[in-house]
Amino acid sequence: MSGSLKRLLDVLVASLALALLAIPFLLIMLVLRLTGEGKVWFLQQRVGHRGEPFHIFKFVTMRADSETTGNRDITLRGDPRVLPVGRFLRMAKLNELPQILNVLRGDMSLVGWRPLVPRSFADYPPEIQRRIVAMKPGVTGVGSLVFRDEEAIVSAGAAQGRQAREVYREEILPFKGELELWYQERRGFWLDLRVLLATAVLVLVPGSSPWRLVPGLPEPQSPFLARQLRRRTPGKVGADSPTSPAD
Repeated sequence: MSGSLKRLLDVLVASLALALLAIPFLLIMLVLRLTGEGKVWFLQQRVGHRGEPFHIFKFVTMRADSETTGNRDITLRGDPRVLPVGRFLRMAKLNELPQILNVLRGDMSLVGWRPLVPRSFADYPPEIQRRIVAMKPGVTGVGSLVFRDEEAIVSAGAAQGRQAREVYREEILPFKGELELWYQERRGFWLDLRVLLATAVLVLVPGSSPWRLVPGLPEPQSPFLARQLRRRTPGKVGADSPTSPAD
């Protein structure tokens, strides 16, 4: 699929989604305004297309000081920095909805690699960094699907006495980079459609595993990561039934 066609589809689908989600958007904004710290929007710098920084839009789910306390840009299961309403929004992935605005602005595509903060992006090997920025990051993607429960994986590593960043850098990032490149090499209309459908199913039915929609994913080489992924979703990451659902 050409870049211009992908952009056209991004704009059309994002515009339709924004129109359909206008009322839920307003309700979430009202609830956030009346609860927690009264803030609605969370803007954070991420690495984007061609390595250029941009600000990603999200609904607020954490305390205002979250980027300077705890594990900073890494969130653990039951993280005390997460606000009560934010916990629900994160679980349902509703906090990600404002990224529709990033799509309309041209910062992101609907499907692509998951954009990271500069500190985390720098942990990718140089070759992956160079290749991954050749396309726009996405609201969802193969990496986001497989690591939908990323917080639980980091927490499992922390429970073994490992540092959260060590787990993220040594266990999650290498395989996430492999998944993002896997998508990049095979991207096209039908793969994007499968990823969007799988994402919709996972959001509407948490804990489900519609992996046959995205067959042929590579398998993690890390025994720890393979074990964690299989524990969270029935099946197997790889050829016929990839495993486990994340940013």
